Amino acid sequence: MRASGSGRTLVRVAEILALVAAFFFALAATLQQKGALRMGEVSLGSPSSLLALAKQTWWLLGTIALLGGYAFQAVALDHGRLAVVQPLLVTTIVFALPLGYFLTSQEIHRREVLGAAVVVLGLAIFTLVGDAADGNDNAPADQWAVAVVVLSAISVVLLVLGGRGTVARKAALYGASAGVLYGLSASLCKPTMEILDDENLRAVLESWEFYAFAGAGIIAFVVQQVSLATGKLATSVATVAVCNPLVSIVIGTLLLDERLAEPRWHKVIAYCGLGLALLGAAVISLSTEGAKEADTGDGEAVPAPAPAA
Repeated sequence: MRASGSGRTLVRVAEILALVAAFFFALAATLQQKGALRMGEVSLGSPSSLLALAKQTWWLLGTIALLGGYAFQAVALDHGRLAVVQPLLVTTIVFALPLGYFLTSQEIHRREVLGAAVVVLGLAIFTLVGDAADGNDNAPADQWAVAVVVLSAISVVLLVLGGRGTVARKAALYGASAGVLYGLSASLCKPTMEILDDENLRAVLESWEFYAFAGAGIIAFVVQQVSLATGKLATSVATVAVCNPLVSIVIGTLLLDERLAEPRWHKVIAYCGLGLALLGAAVISLSTEGAKEADTGDGEAVPAPAPAA
């Protein structure tokens, strides 16, 4: 069943808010990276390095932008379905490319520009053709418990694997770990907002959903800082942008019974568009950000401006 006129308006509002949130998340990642690059290596096992990071002005500005992104995302989730709002956050990587170019002197290669164009095209198809059907705002606690345990285990495995190998590998796998946790946090944000709408702030503070949502978000935040500190902005943001919506779609489908509305061919085209967008983000994530691409025509880089003071 397709949404009514008022329902459709709310869906569009949620989509616009999700895009605004994506911009703030991209701005936050870029500013936080700018602060992290002034410090060198940041480690999860070194509280002192994390504390020193918190004293960086650019990093603090990025954190303020991140809180703004969270606010827009929360309102979007309150008005829209998880499986529709979260995929739009893939545009974070599209916004991050020009921001990284101007703020942290990241090189932009043709492959990354092509990937960004594919992301925009795929999400345009998804939002224009896809239409959210009814779903639930919460799920039984035992189902949530299974989801939390499984996704936490996946996140830990990604952290372990990311601690071995190259800097690019660390940026990608730590970013993926953060993306998994961000997806879990966003999924738990929806029932938290529902409790706030139906009851009051006290009920929210007494709910386990709020603390699980906050805990997953805080851990994801810390892990992402280590990923950003590698200097691989596009790789870090792209893996977060891919894993975050994938986790949300799985939870929205399996736990909250969210689906796209009929007819079936609309759903097929919409999901193909989403797949195209995720493919574009993956292309950006896998793109080499170094001199190797500068030596080939396919990877010709756009020179970055001089670093800002």
